[in-house]
Amino acid sequence: MIRAMSPMNQMLKINEIFYSVQGEAHSSGFPTVFVRLTGCPLRCSYCDTAYAFKDGNSKTLTDILHSVEQYKTAHVCITGGEPLAQPHVHQLMHLLCEHQYQVSIETSGAFDIAQIDPRVSIVMDIKTPSSNEIHRNLFDNLKHIKPTDQIKFVISDERDFHWAKSILEEKTLHQLCTVWFSPTHPSMPPHQLADLILEHQLPVRFQVQLHKVLWGDTPGK
Repeated sequence: MIRAMSPMNQMLKINEIFYSVQGEAHSSGFPTVFVRLTGCPLRCSYCDTAYAFKDGNSKTLTDILHSVEQYKTAHVCITGGEPLAQPHVHQLMHLLCEHQYQVSIETSGAFDIAQIDPRVSIVMDIKTPSSNEIHRNLFDNLKHIKPTDQIKFVISDERDFHWAKSILEEKTLHQLCTVWFSPTHPSMPPHQLADLILEHQLPVRFQVQLHKVLWGDTPGK
């Protein structure tokens, strides 16, 4: 008889697990364990984690949980790559929630979010023109966004800004959840994006990546 694999023995390919300060979104500033999954089918022009496309090691959910438990924090962020490209990530999120962690997931917006555990805070990108992946946006995901979720636009130039503004207004995104506008460096200086947000009086939140202010592009930070 073939026995089904125990959920705790399900495998995920993990690029890295590390402890740092959350640099983005609602939980910015909180000490957080980051679980970075390997793999992503997108190739965004501004990607800063290309090292996660292929490199990694297979770990069971038990192994991952034990790694997370080494750190004294309630915050866990599932990231990538694109974490939803590995189906067993759903079991991992459920497991972490069952262990009373405050879990968030960072996703590209190119994968269905409908099955994500409702206790998880989703931070979902909407890809702007400069990403070269605008065709990947799965706008049906907006039907599943909760007030506790977050939407992020990465802005590289004024074209991105005006495109994002049009999507924000057309789909009234600010009525769904918090919307973030985040500048890329160096093509969009932070002060320039902040000025544009103020000039157009947009109901969004401006952010810079706190971890990069602190540590630059150091991997695992």
